[in-house]
Amino acid sequence: MTEGLEIFEYNGEGYNRTMHYGEWRVAILNYAEPFDEEKAKYMERHFFTDEVFVLLSGKAKLVIGLDKQPAKLESGKLYNVKAGVWHQIFVSKDAKVLVIENHNTSAENSEKSFF
Repeated sequence: MTEGLEIFEYNGEGYNRTMHYGEWRVAILNYAEPFDEEKAKYMERHFFTDEVFVLLSGKAKLVIGLDKQPAKLESGKLYNVKAGVWHQIFVSKDAKVLVIENHNTSAENSEKSFF
């Protein structure tokens, strides 16, 4: 490996906080039941961070607001969900999504709304 270069990957199920630096975190989201449109149980919002989603492969859809406005993700585009906005992402079984948000994002500064 080249000095000064780190390489990360995640091929497991669901969301993984893959790496962080300073104030920000990069995660990888793969299919898991909480992200299956037929099995999902809640939406969430984060009070102190925007959250960026980038579809790398497969299919994904964001639903925004408690009225669940759909936004189909296109590969290579950045989808920025603003702080405080209710959202949920649904992914296909072969999907891989890059997620960028503040490193301190947690249950303590987020809220869930169950369906």
